[in-house]
Amino acid sequence: MTTDTVATTEADIALIQRILPHRYPFLLVDKVRDIVVNESCVGIKCVTMNEPQFTGHFPGMPVFPGVMIIEAMAQTSGILVGLSMDLVDKNAAVFFMGVDGVKFRRKVVPGDVLELHVRALRGGGRVWKFEGRAMVGDELACEAQFTAMFDVPKA
Repeated sequence: MTTDTVATTEADIALIQRILPHRYPFLLVDKVRDIVVNESCVGIKCVTMNEPQFTGHFPGMPVFPGVMIIEAMAQTSGILVGLSMDLVDKNAAVFFMGVDGVKFRRKVVPGDVLELHVRALRGGGRVWKFEGRAMVGDELACEAQFTAMFDVPKA
């Protein structure tokens, strides 16, 4: 790890894009804060009516899709791993391996700010396991455990 990576406790959108391969309309994390490498972080997703999924989910009653909440937690985890394993600018790919114990507790709608609390349960190599909680204010919107594999191209 570089000294800059270890010292990072926040990631803005520019740094996020240097770690994750996702782009509009599928980049679902606006900022990450409270980063503790190899352990945990909190992603921020500002939900707005301008997002394309709201044209069909659901017309007249916009609800942020649950699978996208899980994806946003996974992207937040990808940023944590990217900083923990010094993967900035390394073109790493991230693939879901499993999602367990998913529970949805409240609707997420335009105007909500999702806080994506993720914690590494196991990691350090190519395969990491996380637990995540998506919060809107003090309310739990979603919780899940998920496993992902990180693939870094050979130089």
